[in-house]
This record gives sequence, C-alpha cells and structure tokens, in this order.
Amino acid sequence: MTANSILETFSDVHLIDHPFVQHKLTSLRDKNTGTREFRMLVEELGTLIGYEATRDLETEEVEVETPLEKAMSPVLKGKKLCIVTIMRAGNGLAEGVLKLSPSARVGHIGMYRDPVTKQPVDYYLKMPHSLDQRTIIVVDPMLATGNSAAAAIQKMKDLGAKNIRFICLFAAPEGIQAFKEEHPDVPMYVGVIDRCLDENAYIRPGVGDAGDRIYGTR
Repeated sequence: MTANSILETFSDVHLIDHPFVQHKLTSLRDKNTGTREFRMLVEELGTLIGYEATRDLETEEVEVETPLEKAMSPVLKGKKLCIVTIMRAGNGLAEGVLKLSPSARVGHIGMYRDPVTKQPVDYYLKMPHSLDQRTIIVVDPMLATGNSAAAAIQKMKDLGAKNIRFICLFAAPEGIQAFKEEHPDVPMYVGVIDRCLDENAYIRPGVGDAGDRIYGTR
C-alpha cells in the first residue's frame, strides 16, 4: 500500500504534515545529524505531534480568580494522561510529549526485535495504576513491521486500558496495515509514511536505527 492508500483506507491514521514537523523529520533523516541534535529533534517532535494527538482531550469548567475578577475557565477533565514509552527509542519521544503535561504518569515497556524472526521480545513492564481511567499515549519513533507496537497496545488492553492512541515519527505502510489489523480501534498519529520495508525490516528511506542514533550506540 502507498501512503495515499493508507490514509484513504484508515480514517484514524493522522499524518501530521505541519511544515515544522516535516522540516525536523528531514533533519533526522540526514546521516550527518549528530547524537545531540538527533535527540533534541526527537523530543521536539514528540511535543509537536503530541499536541495534535491530544487535541480532543475532554475539559471541564472551573472557577479561577484573575487579578481583576473571578472567571470560569477550562481545565483537563478526569485522570491525568499516561505516556507509555516502548524502550529504548521511545524514551526521547516521551520526553517531548511530557512537556505538554508534566504531571502525566509514565509507563515503560521494554522490547527488542528478534533479528531472525522479526518478532518482539519483551523484557520489562512497569505501569502506573488506573489505566482504565486514563488516556494512554503509546510512543515509539519507528513503526516498521508494526509487531512491537501492536504487542505493546495489546499489553495495555490486557491491563484494562480503554482509551489508547499511538504516536510515531516514521512508519512503513506494511507496519500501519499490520497494526490496524490488530487494533482497528486505536488512532495513530504519524510524522511521515515512508516507501517500504527492506529485507531486514528497516524502513526505507527511514533514518536507520533510531535508538542507536538517539543514544550514540551501534
């Protein structure tokens, strides 16, 4: 499937085509972008895309006293957000979303992709309480095969989460299709839909290994 056909097929796959987002994604692609700048860009993109992913959060009116008078004004309603990062690459993206809501709870899922089977292997899970009462935002910079993200979402559902959304920066059409087959109820917020996966399940043209580039590892 192409990017256009993905967007036509899945109405809740949201491509964030804001010029600032697209400019920063191009900087991420550049092989000459160093670790420090790469990390900063991922965090900035987490804030920008997180802004779009939370546009429909519910609010309620409360009374506040301004320097001049009392007024009714909106605040977020209900429990705080929970940002769930798929480690390790998701951590940088989560920091950017946290800038929108510093009091949000944070959950961690540790996963790596088996190099042979291309299936996710999980090694760590730590979540806050009351997931069923929170808006869950799962973050991972890359959506390649879609297997890790789909597995992470399933863990959230198994723990009682009902309101879940997913943020990534770079996605392959194959990954989006696989993800939506598993979780048609979970909206996605994507920076760019790239051409395809290669034989090693890397996104092309992509950015290489996002985790390695964020943390300066090989």
